[in-house]
Amino acid sequence: MVGFEPITNLEGVVEAALAHNAGGVLPKVAIARSAEDFVLRAGIEAYERGVAEPVLIGDMDETRRIAEDRGLDISPFRHIDIADNEQAVAEAVRLFREDEAQLIMKGLVSTATLLKAVLNKKTGVPHPSRILSHVSVFESPTDGRLMIMTDPGVNIMPSLQRKVDILKNALDVARKLGMDRPKVAVLAATEKVNYPAMPATLDGDILTKMAQQGEFGDALVLGPLSLDLAVSREAAACKRFDSPVAGCADILLTPNIEAGNILYKSLSTLCGCIMSSVVMGSRVPVVVPSRGDSDASKFHSIALACVLARRSLP
Repeated sequence: MVGFEPITNLEGVVEAALAHNAGGVLPKVAIARSAEDFVLRAGIEAYERGVAEPVLIGDMDETRRIAEDRGLDISPFRHIDIADNEQAVAEAVRLFREDEAQLIMKGLVSTATLLKAVLNKKTGVPHPSRILSHVSVFESPTDGRLMIMTDPGVNIMPSLQRKVDILKNALDVARKLGMDRPKVAVLAATEKVNYPAMPATLDGDILTKMAQQGEFGDALVLGPLSLDLAVSREAAACKRFDSPVAGCADILLTPNIEAGNILYKSLSTLCGCIMSSVVMGSRVPVVVPSRGDSDASKFHSIALACVLARRSLP
C-alpha cells in the first residue's frame, strides 16, 4: 500500500484538497435540499476557496429567496428544481452514480432520508462490505494534533461486529490522512474488563486481541481505555500506565452514540474545536452537517470529503 504524506492539521486538509484540484476542475458536491442558508454559505465558501463547486437541488424559488435575503450569490452554480425530499436526495445520488457529482451533502432533509437513499441497493451507492458510520476529524485542544473520533451520529448501540466495521471506516480515513500506523483507543470508563456491568470494556478487550491477530492491518488498538489515558501523557504517567497508545491516540472509538455525541459536542461547544465530519462506508463520503456546527466545521467537512473521495486505497 502506498501511503500519503501526513496531514497534521485542518488547514492541511484544505491544502490537500486544493492540491488535488490543481488541474483547475473542482469536484462537484450535490446538495439536497439547498433551501437552507447554512449549506449555501458552506457551498459558496468551498467554491470561493477552490475546494468544491456546489450543485443545488431543491425548491429553487425558496433557495433563491434565501440567497437574496442573505446576500449570497448562487448564480455560478447548477440549479435543479426538486421540492420533494426523497426525490431531491435520489437526484443527488443519481448525480454521483452518473459522475455528474463527486460528493453528496445533506441540506434541508433528515439524515435518515439521505442515508436511506445512499444505502438503496438498486439506486444507491452502498459499499458491498461496509456499514455507514460518522467520522469526525479535529485538532486536539490539548496539543493541536490531528485526531479522529467515531461514531457520534449514526450507529446507536453498536454490537461488537458493528464496532469492527466502525473502526475500519475510521482507519480508512486515518490512512488517507497519512497516518501510516494509527493508534486507536477503544474508550470505556475504566481500563479493566468489567462484564456484564460494562459491556464496552469487554468489546475493547476483544478488539485489542483482534488487532493483535492482524484484523485491522498495521494499527495499534488498545481497549478498554479511559479518555484521560487515551489523550493525556500526564494522566498515563500519573497512573503508571505504559502503552504506545496511551496519551497519543489518533482515533477515539466511543462505545455508543450517546457517549460519542456528548464527546463531539463537548469538543465543539466547550473547547471550540472545528469538527470536520463525514459519513463513511458507502462509495462516496457523505457530508452531513448539523445546524449547530460552525460555518468553519461545515466548510472543513466539505474539504475533508474532497480529500477522501480523491484518495483511493486498495
